[in-house]
Amino acid sequence: MALQAGDVFGRYELVSWLGRGGMAETWRAQLVGDAGVTKPVLIKKVLPEYANDEAFISMFISEARISATLSHGNVAQVFDFGRVDGEYFLAMEFVDGQPLHRVLKRALKSDLGALPVPVAVFIAMEMCRGLHYAHTRMDSSGRPLGIVHRDISPDNVLLGYEGQVKIVDFGIAKAQLIRGFKTAPGVVKGKYLFFSPEQARGEDVDARTDVWATGVVLYELLCGKLPVEGPPHVVMMRVARGEVPAPSVLRPDLPQELNDIVMKALTPDREQRFESSHAFGDALAGFLYSNFPRFSAMTIAHLLRVLFRGDLAQEGREMSVPGSFLEELKSWRQQTLPEEPVTPLPSTGRQTRRLRAASPPVTAPTPPVSIVAPPGPSRPLLYGLSAGGLLVVGVSLWALLDAHSPTTTEGAPPPTPIQQPYAVAEAHRGQSTNKQEGPEPTAQATKADKPTAALEKEASEVKTTLLFIHHSLADNRLDEAHAEARRCIETYPENPSCQNALRITQAKLANTNTDSDVSPKQPSPSQVSRPTSPSTFSKNINEIQITVNDLNKQGRIHDALEVAQACVNGDPKIPECHLMLGVLYAKLNERKKSEQHYETFVTLTPDGYPKRDRVIEILKNNFP
Repeated sequence: MALQAGDVFGRYELVSWLGRGGMAETWRAQLVGDAGVTKPVLIKKVLPEYANDEAFISMFISEARISATLSHGNVAQVFDFGRVDGEYFLAMEFVDGQPLHRVLKRALKSDLGALPVPVAVFIAMEMCRGLHYAHTRMDSSGRPLGIVHRDISPDNVLLGYEGQVKIVDFGIAKAQLIRGFKTAPGVVKGKYLFFSPEQARGEDVDARTDVWATGVVLYELLCGKLPVEGPPHVVMMRVARGEVPAPSVLRPDLPQELNDIVMKALTPDREQRFESSHAFGDALAGFLYSNFPRFSAMTIAHLLRVLFRGDLAQEGREMSVPGSFLEELKSWRQQTLPEEPVTPLPSTGRQTRRLRAASPPVTAPTPPVSIVAPPGPSRPLLYGLSAGGLLVVGVSLWALLDAHSPTTTEGAPPPTPIQQPYAVAEAHRGQSTNKQEGPEPTAQATKADKPTAALEKEASEVKTTLLFIHHSLADNRLDEAHAEARRCIETYPENPSCQNALRITQAKLANTNTDSDVSPKQPSPSQVSRPTSPSTFSKNINEIQITVNDLNKQGRIHDALEVAQACVNGDPKIPECHLMLGVLYAKLNERKKSEQHYETFVTLTPDGYPKRDRVIEILKNNFP
């Protein structure tokens, strides 16, 4: 039977239904104590369809355990956790007010245009205080708990009619046991518009990730819009490039000091951001009280009472607002934002502020960046919004930024699967480091002679180019990807990453031209002749092998297959390409395909060729 207002739920009496999210519904309730004592609370109850989902319940319990340890004026506290009639719930502090995203939306609908500068700064400053408290929490043994919110956004900040600023849902964001396992490598969860670069890459996060997200929130409060908007791949590309327009571009009246504070919080390199939420909040406090010395939380309270006067009236409530505040509000309304940015922000222009974070002197050549061909259009990179409103994005959108290409000329071993059948494991035993035929790469020698600034410029531009190519491939815009790869080669002809990008785009085009629906038919061993001269792919087989190996270790087996298949399509005479496919198909238990590529490898290689005898043994023992 569905719950209704007035029902008793454990120790609580339900007062009114507030809403339903993807996985839980919320109720305003009151704790009923002895002698008629009551306390208002917020009940978050797991929806019936998730009550038997052990993975979700694990996440919910994790939220309770983490949130219950937090007690700070800027963090909504969790009072109770339990189960009533088989339904899990949390009893949380009830904040009589509005979520920040509704406050901003209401301000934009009014003639304010966005939040006044001191209001926005105060809210962000209070957020920083709550975050710093959580970040520095320790257990009973004095060890840091390592709490990071991970999902800071206006949805998770509440403003009270008395001027409170409270962060909510620490536990949900921090919980590492989401759906029963730690977030898998290659997958990131959260609201992508507030992702820090390192968070979106699926790297380990720390307190500076919340600094970034708080900076994005402050930016939106000041400007009425996010620094970068659009589809996930567009947002991530621009953030990766450092193309974040300074808030003063959208809000010309913004003091330069505040503009610089926001931009420091939004530095892509976390080493160059504020070192902590405390440092960020301290900078905001210095600005706020130097310019608005009499500002207090009551200004927040008065603003909410004005913006939501109609809502309060419908509830039969009337909250006072002094005349002095109404005069101040009138002056704020005269400082509305321009309808359009003073400086246009085309996607291809450079009128945005480049966030090129300072980096320590480079004492060794910067490794080039490798590109990995993404899955075809039948496997979209975006898996869509989950029931909880969290976007699950394939880390392939970001993995290009930090994946390093090999620089050695020695052959790298094919992927080494873990706990795989004998046929796979044996193929990797005793890997050879034989050198390939063909001229040695000269990229390293060339790079070693370049000055540091040139190396940094090349690395940065190649990273950006590879990211664009990857998105183009993901969207099946093969011609654009190929053209960009050619430009990369023309600009940096010795860069292995540009060379690899060109090879992959060529292979993808070849795949499409021969058969757009299925993988090209593999040549039979009898159809393949032994190589007579090294091809372009042969010269770069080491880089391809390491790329495949890295993808396999990350669990991205289908991406590894894509690269190995491109190797075969580019030059079907390279033995190592077939060996990689043989191993990968064995890992997927596709015996027929695995056997075919193993046989092709044997056909292409002479007696004594590294790994040939072992592959023959595999064929004999596992493919009778």
